[in-house]
Amino acid sequence: MKFKRESREELELNLTPLIDVVFLLLIFFMVSTTFQKESEISLQLPKASDTAEETNTDTIEVVINAAGRFYVNDQELVKSDAESVQAALQKVTNGNRDIPLTIRADAQTPHQAVVTAMDAAGQLGMLRMSIATSQSTE
Repeated sequence: MKFKRESREELELNLTPLIDVVFLLLIFFMVSTTFQKESEISLQLPKASDTAEETNTDTIEVVINAAGRFYVNDQELVKSDAESVQAALQKVTNGNRDIPLTIRADAQTPHQAVVTAMDAAGQLGMLRMSIATSQSTE
């Protein structure tokens, strides 16, 4: 008696499509990734506290209201441009660059107005400048 033996095909797992997909993903990620060296600036940001420091009577205070109007030591400026702020600061300081300057701005003040005040003080070479904050009441 002769038993007929059936030959079985060996199963193969074709990995070619899988490798193709992996290579395509690798190429996609290599092409879509951007390699940019971004410069970073090291900053030490000031902290707001609820304790008031000693107030010096010889300080300059620049107040900016919500409309962007400037007040230097409680006197309103005619114009709200950098030249007017710079002239007012020059008049108040009499060339003394070491007088502390505090900038107080309303929460709704345009950011450009604060930058204008800081720029005017920087062009005069003022050494001690701070921005006043208020405590949050949450």
